[in-house]
Amino acid sequence: MTPIVELNDLTITYERHPAIHHLRGGFSKGSLTAVIGPNGAGKSTLIKAIVGLLAPSAGRLAIHGISPRDIAYLPQMAVIDDSFPISVFDVVLLGHWRRVGAFRAMTAQMCETAQRALWTVGLEGFDDRPFGSLSAGQRQRVLFARVLVADSPLIVLDEPFTAVDTRTTNDLLRLVARWHGEGRTVISVLHDFDQVRRHFPDTLLLAREAIGWGPTAEVLTSENLLKARAMSEAWDIDAEICRGAA
Repeated sequence: MTPIVELNDLTITYERHPAIHHLRGGFSKGSLTAVIGPNGAGKSTLIKAIVGLLAPSAGRLAIHGISPRDIAYLPQMAVIDDSFPISVFDVVLLGHWRRVGAFRAMTAQMCETAQRALWTVGLEGFDDRPFGSLSAGQRQRVLFARVLVADSPLIVLDEPFTAVDTRTTNDLLRLVARWHGEGRTVISVLHDFDQVRRHFPDTLLLAREAIGWGPTAEVLTSENLLKARAMSEAWDIDAEICRGAA
């Protein structure tokens, strides 16, 4: 079966240094995959390449069966400008963007869908609140509601539970499980290995290259984690050498 996201010898560089190199494999349609690895492993780089924000330096990344514009993407919370004056309801309505664009008006049905999404994430009655006034957990609930409204077959999440309270995390994990049950493909960067083991059937362990990719129990082994850590420490040594040479 052709994967919905296919990577063929994918290499992506920053300032002539590979952030990801020679990555091969694919994310199957309907799969639920955690992307994990040490800092600097290329996790967010891979996510940005999948959603079209970064171009491959070599190799190929292909999206099969859907348009790249149909991907629902939730970036890291740190890159979201919460000072922009926008209401909770308007943030959720942005989930309809790929269907209406800049020039078509929202329909009553679209507004109703946004209302239902807010109810689903536990924020009924928050419509008119400024997005920037919310707590970190509430903001993430709003952004998950936006993903709900997008109704996409491929959902890509970059560190969705960082700095989020436990109750919100558990609620949103149930939503992720619902998407998986509906046959959507979900790819998520995560750091909590216990969370990965409990909720994500498949895992890609990255250390600029794939250390392991497949069923979580087979990937999250002590041997693989030690190998990823050793590679991370080697990067730190190489960085120190480069700084010294400069």
